[in-house]
Amino acid sequence: MQALSRNGLMGWAAAAAVAFNLAGASAYAEELAQNLGPVGPNEPILTTVGSKRVIAFYEADGAHCGMNVVVWDLNDTSGGSAARVRVTLDPRQIVHIDSANNESLNLQCGDSARSLAIIDTAKVIAAGAAE
Repeated sequence: MQALSRNGLMGWAAAAAVAFNLAGASAYAEELAQNLGPVGPNEPILTTVGSKRVIAFYEADGAHCGMNVVVWDLNDTSGGSAARVRVTLDPRQIVHIDSANNESLNLQCGDSARSLAIIDTAKVIAAGAAE
C-alpha cells in the first residue's frame, strides 16, 4: 500500500468537499430563486404564479419597456410547456398575466423605463377611486 503524500491527501479532501457540496445542492434544488423586484433593465423578475414559473425582464426602449415574459409549468422538466410573450409598455402601463386558477401577476413599467415591478392592482384601483 502506498502512503498518500500531503498533496495527494489535499486533493482527496478537495474532491470530497466538492462531492458533499454537490450532494447538498440537490437538497436545495426545489427551492426556486425569487426576485420580486422592482428591477432595472435586463434584470430578471423571478416568481411563481400558481403552478407556473415566470421569468420577466425588459430592455429600455427610449421611455418604453420592451418586456419579455417566459412562463412554464413547474413540473415540466423538458421545457416543452414554455411560452414567451413580448410586449412594449408605455411608462406606468401594466400588463396582466393570468393563470387558469384565477391567479394573476401584474407587471408595471416605471417612469421613463427606469424599472419593472410587480404590483397589486387592487391597491392601484383603490387609489384611483379615491381621487
